[in-house]
Amino acid sequence: MRQALVVLLLALTGCAGLSPQARWEHAEQLAARSDWQKLRLPTDSFILSAYVPRHTIPADTLTVYIEGDGQAWLTRSQAASDPTPRNPVALELALRHPWGAAAYLARPCQYVDAADAKNCRPAFWTAGRFAPPVIEASSQAIDALKQRVGATRLVLVGYSGGGAVAALVAARRNDVIRLVTVAGNLDHRAWTAMHGLPALADSLNPADAWHALRTLPQRHFVGGRDAVVGRRVTDAFLARFPPDQQPEVVTLPDFDHVCCWVERWDSIGF
Repeated sequence: MRQALVVLLLALTGCAGLSPQARWEHAEQLAARSDWQKLRLPTDSFILSAYVPRHTIPADTLTVYIEGDGQAWLTRSQAASDPTPRNPVALELALRHPWGAAAYLARPCQYVDAADAKNCRPAFWTAGRFAPPVIEASSQAIDALKQRVGATRLVLVGYSGGGAVAALVAARRNDVIRLVTVAGNLDHRAWTAMHGLPALADSLNPADAWHALRTLPQRHFVGGRDAVVGRRVTDAFLARFPPDQQPEVVTLPDFDHVCCWVERWDSIGF
């Protein structure tokens, strides 16, 4: 059982093995191929990293892709010193955005060097990965991205734990017109209970924000083979809503937590 939990955690956090520098370089290479560039976004609590198209085109609606939890853990009991993802799924989704203006937002302490590692303590990518300062900083960074293109409306797309951040940010704003999650962790209490993991005691829970989200158009993509998050967690989120206000869920039978979101993003009806 303990070995299975280690495998689960490493699967969710992007696996160990590559140095932070190698992970940063991988993201830079992905972005450069699509002529995107990195931005540094100061907020009250953190300095966040983002990637955006190098050439700014004004747009009324901006779609912001929010990264997953990244490399939160090295082992079941040892937190990573740097949560930068090995496999930045949300970045790759952003680079394949099918239409309109898009931007990518990393989570706190991902893709930042030592000089910008303000408040970068493991608590903010473990038990407090969805803590109030994390959500507030993400919202402030989104303000900056929105201002950059002159947008008045937002679509938020969150991958894995980024789905929780997207939902919690959307719940506190009035300019979000659509919420999309991909393999999203929308009820972390259900998720930790399902896997017998310690509770994320310092984190806000998206399921508790259902009332603020009940009238927002949503689409939640779930992989039929996703053993990391999966439909049980999504169903726990849905159960908080009245039957006539439950968000849309799309289950893709052959997808898991990583495969095949990037490869088929253009065709799944985002």
